[in-house]
Amino acid sequence: MAVVTDSAERLEPAGQLRFDRIAITCVFGDPRDSRSWSGAPNNLATALEGLGVKVEGIHPRLTRAAKFEIALQDLLTGHGVATSGIDVLRSGRARQRLAAAVDDAARRLGVGHVLHTGALDLPVHDRRNGIRHYLYCDHTWDLFRRHAVDRAAPSAKAGDAYERTEREALASVDHIFTFGAYVRDNLVEHYGIDPGRVTAVGSGMGQIEPYEGPKDYARPRLLFVAKHYFREKGGRLVIDAFIEAHRRRPDLTLTIVGDERSRRFVPRHQAIHFHAHLPWRELQRLYHEATLLTQPMLNDPWGQVFLEALVSRTPVVGLGRNGLPEILVNGRHGFLVHEARAQSLADTIIDAVGDPSRLAQMGRAGQAHVLARYSWPRVARAIALS
Repeated sequence: MAVVTDSAERLEPAGQLRFDRIAITCVFGDPRDSRSWSGAPNNLATALEGLGVKVEGIHPRLTRAAKFEIALQDLLTGHGVATSGIDVLRSGRARQRLAAAVDDAARRLGVGHVLHTGALDLPVHDRRNGIRHYLYCDHTWDLFRRHAVDRAAPSAKAGDAYERTEREALASVDHIFTFGAYVRDNLVEHYGIDPGRVTAVGSGMGQIEPYEGPKDYARPRLLFVAKHYFREKGGRLVIDAFIEAHRRRPDLTLTIVGDERSRRFVPRHQAIHFHAHLPWRELQRLYHEATLLTQPMLNDPWGQVFLEALVSRTPVVGLGRNGLPEILVNGRHGFLVHEARAQSLADTIIDAVGDPSRLAQMGRAGQAHVLARYSWPRVARAIALS
């Protein structure tokens, strides 16, 4: 049984729908494409349709010339060099143009409700134009800054401008839905959002199927999955920690799943196996066979890989920051490392694999927890029902 199959079913709403037609937006790709933003917009759209909601997709875009113009204007006004396209999208100038594009598209579609995905590039909207805007997000700029990887950190002036614009954008939406309670709490405590305007609804999962077959936790097989952003997802850290842990447990193996750009970071080592561009079924097999997902995300707000591992009865080792403590219920379904240091991670790996019966119990409990709490129909109900 695939985890996402229930999102395609017709569901009877237990209450009054907040809307019967809505547009979902995503600036990083077509919201109806399963590859955009880990598939979250498309999965949510499918689940909303299961409730009887008519869902449109809006993909607002800036031309290359517009991005260059915005980056140049920001540079001339002292914001520093935009190191990526994401930096440009966070600019106030970009957000104004994206807001106009979204509103124009909504009017053409005849849609009065728009759900935005992602807060870091949320456009600032005019609440007087009759369109009601909502946000579904897994992060905030304040949370991002706390663990920003060096090359992703903007200048101080740009960072302050991003936060000012984000505050304006958050004030322009009718309601905010968050993946995690920790994001909800940050919106209330740091941004001063009225608690009545923020609801933590969780997330669903990808297509990894729950695993019920045999699993040998006495064979310590570690897994690390990073389709992109190898360094930011903790790739170098996990390799350094594994090499240290392998000295103490020579039976350890590490499987790394990345893209071709990640291959250059992976050393030649008899116990490290690298895969790129795996078929989905093969990736699922690796999740099901792994003893431990070792994924020390430096600054990932939520991480679908954590849910995919847990549904495979694979406990998780990761950094105790952002959404992982919430997903693991503060260590009930895995192990939290509180320092991004190879030695600390290696010590935790050795401790984790040293007790196979504990891993088996964590695996069973983690799978039950995820299946009970994280599904796209559950998210859709929380967003669509008043």
